[in-house]
Parts: sequence; C-alpha cells; structure tokens
Amino acid sequence: MSRIEFDAGQVDFAKSGGLVPAIVQSVQTGEVLMLGYMNREALDHTLKTGSVTFFSRSKERLWTKGETSGHTLDLISIALDCDRDTLLVQARANGPTCHTGTRSCFGETPGPELAFFGELEAVIAQRADANPDDSYTARLLGKGMLKVAQKVGEEGVETALAATNEDDDALLGEASDLVFHLLVLLRARGLTLADVSRTLQGRHRGQT
Repeated sequence: MSRIEFDAGQVDFAKSGGLVPAIVQSVQTGEVLMLGYMNREALDHTLKTGSVTFFSRSKERLWTKGETSGHTLDLISIALDCDRDTLLVQARANGPTCHTGTRSCFGETPGPELAFFGELEAVIAQRADANPDDSYTARLLGKGMLKVAQKVGEEGVETALAATNEDDDALLGEASDLVFHLLVLLRARGLTLADVSRTLQGRHRGQT
C-alpha cells in the first residue's frame, strides 16, 4: 500500500494528555464506522503500515483494528480538524467494524441514500472474483468488455423506453438495472463512481 501523506507533527497531542480522538469513516459509503484514540506512536504506525491502529486505553498498548478478528481497516486518508486535536480517518473496512458483527459501532443505522452506491461497488468488487457458476456479476465480467458494454447499452434503451411508455415503478426498475450494469462496466475498466464524481466536479468548477 502506498504511503499516505500526512504531517503528524501538526497534531496537538499535548492538549488532551497525549491522546486524540480518531473518527473512522467508510471511504465507500461515508458512514461513521467507529471512534478510537491515537497517540503519536499509533498515528505513526498507521501511516507506516496502512492499517488503522489505535492506542487501547484498556490494554494500555497499541492496538491494530482487526488484529484478532481479521476485520482490519485499510487507511485511505487522514484529515485534521481546525483545532488540531481530532482526526478524521477514511478507511476501507475488511468486514464488520464492530465486535458485535455490525458494519458500524453505531449499529446498522441507515446511511445517506446515495451511500448505498459505495456499498454496491464493494459487493461488485467481491463478486468479480467469485465463481462464475455462483455469480451473475462474475459471469458477465468473464464475457469481456464488449459484452459488458453491450449490456449497459441494452439497459439504457430499456430505461429510455420505460421513461416514455411505462409507470414510475417500471422506470425505477430499469434505471436500477442500468446503474448496476454501469457500475460493473466501471469495475471492468478499474474505475469507480468516485472517478465519475471527480470528473463531474471538475466540469462544475470549470463553469463560469
């Protein structure tokens, strides 16, 4: 994993006795996964290894998330708040974050509606490597880019026809099929909705 650029020297550890809160957010859905605490050593270890590591106040030692369960958190980025005493850690979760088995330590509360797209991308990524006999996604990807692209075209036509000839439920069903297959197409090219978002943001910022 590539090293994350972050200046740990900016963090004001002294303000709260050497520990700062670290809020962990899913990079895929934006959902808050957990809250832990880091000292300078835990932050340095996180940056060095790419595995989110905390200082356990109960065990009084460094604790890498998932060291027992295997449900680790892969570091994506770290941001520091305006007071320099709280960290926002974006990570990719490998399995449930909470020891109770839920995705978040705050329970299975519904996230933002659009956040489900990130969750769906993660499912598609997992199924891409599945046995084609057990997964439609794996079978479709196994047929190659031309077939995946053709499927997106078919779903686009069906969505347009539903918009002009059918009711809202039919349109939503066809639009859902279109979005799903578009995500599969992006996956086939090694791209994500985040890449699409960055492109759209670039266009928006370029407007006068």
